[in-house]
Amino acid sequence: MPQISARKVSMSYEKKPVLEDISFEVEQGDYLCIVGENGSGKTTLMKGILGLMPLKSGSIRFGEGVNVNHIGYLPQQTVVQKDFPASVFEVALSGCLNRIGLKPFYSAQEKKRTLRNLEMLGIGNLKHKSYKSLSAGQQQRVLLARALCAAEKLVLLDEPATGLDPIVTGELYRIIRNLNQTGVTVVMISHDVRAAVENANKILHIGSSAEFFGSTEEYLRSEAGKKFLRQSSRAENAAESTEGGTGPCRI
Repeated sequence: MPQISARKVSMSYEKKPVLEDISFEVEQGDYLCIVGENGSGKTTLMKGILGLMPLKSGSIRFGEGVNVNHIGYLPQQTVVQKDFPASVFEVALSGCLNRIGLKPFYSAQEKKRTLRNLEMLGIGNLKHKSYKSLSAGQQQRVLLARALCAAEKLVLLDEPATGLDPIVTGELYRIIRNLNQTGVTVVMISHDVRAAVENANKILHIGSSAEFFGSTEEYLRSEAGKKFLRQSSRAENAAESTEGGTGPCRI
């Protein structure tokens, strides 16, 4: 049984329909990228998966062994998050909150899990640093470690590379790909369609102009994929001409 199975999902945002009859499946070990135009409902769909927003119709079901409280979630970072008055270790450890239940303290096992995730992401040496003093790329690694502390088998990432420079973005995508190769299922929203097709094995494209769900290879042959990649190329060329190619691909 798939870890996530969505059937004919429709959702609204502020009473306006944004998603209609979306269906897809996520299997153990998948790396699914959700792409589409701005305002197409990608974040709304992710919140629907997590139960943070109601469905208008359709269903989202989880497979055996998948607990919604044990899904790692990295939302788009806000200004408030960037100024967390806590240490790197404390921010990452807070991902274990759902694990401790009614216990008043974190256990040694949860603290060990947090340290292991920080080390895996190459920021173990920053554990005592103030979170708000870190660079944007370092902060994203901390938030990813926090998501992994919550996760058993599945992480959901909403535009994790937003605001990062191209070098840091590439490093973050490498880390996410490596996590997936260890068996962690990844569902990621991305405007960077080129990175999506380079890393993901499945693509979900949503939007008024086109819809698609299938393998990355099928997406590259589809009209939706061809059109979106052309848009990406035009946006990249425009960025290079106006900014000297210093910005990441955003469409």
